[in-house]
Amino acid sequence: MEDKRRRARVQGAWAGPAKSQVTAQPAPTAENHLQQRLGKTWMNKEQHLSDRQFVFKEPQEVVRRAPEPRVIDKEGVYEISMSPTGVSRVCLCPGFIDLKEADLVFEQLCRDVPWKQRTGIRDDVTYQQPRLTAWYGELPYTYSRITMEPNPHWHPVLLMLKNQVEENSGHTFNSLLCNLYRSEKDSVDWHSDDEPSLGRCPVIASLSFGAMRVFEMRRKPPPMSKFRNREVKSPAQGHPAAR
Repeated sequence: MEDKRRRARVQGAWAGPAKSQVTAQPAPTAENHLQQRLGKTWMNKEQHLSDRQFVFKEPQEVVRRAPEPRVIDKEGVYEISMSPTGVSRVCLCPGFIDLKEADLVFEQLCRDVPWKQRTGIRDDVTYQQPRLTAWYGELPYTYSRITMEPNPHWHPVLLMLKNQVEENSGHTFNSLLCNLYRSEKDSVDWHSDDEPSLGRCPVIASLSFGAMRVFEMRRKPPPMSKFRNREVKSPAQGHPAAR
């Protein structure tokens, strides 16, 4: 019984016999030698897999690097991006509306415009947009799976502002999307203003009233493409985006 327990224990623990109980062992045979080689190979393979499973390596390079931001705070026309589809320009006109008049316009629009908080959909999940909106135009407007019904009844203040913008820009505009940011917690996501209803190269005019906030624009990043052929090294070019 004692010898049987010793054999079971040695086999289960992958251990050699205790030094105090060393006994004579038979000479190794070709079969025993092969089993020892297979066992050593299996142990080496197990150690190699274990290293691969638990060792973490930092990525060697950044997939995308954000460009240094440029600040535009002087009146003028600026080229903000160039691509095969064309050039994107922004024209900044500080003080377009007199300061006292701008305060009155802001108060009246906050009071009279039929603001509404709409429900957005992202990845099939609904959420309340973090801002209030209102739409003016002869046609409906759809973006981000939200459709705003036609509203041809322009507020007189909005018509006055529309005429001033058209007179100074040389462009005509047929619709208006109003956004009310109630506090610094309200915002709008990045967007391209590239809906088909706006045309191939739309011109967007924006007027801001109330508290001063940062108006950000960026070049639309290229899509993350997956290539099976590792020799492909030229990523697709991006397109300009405006907000």
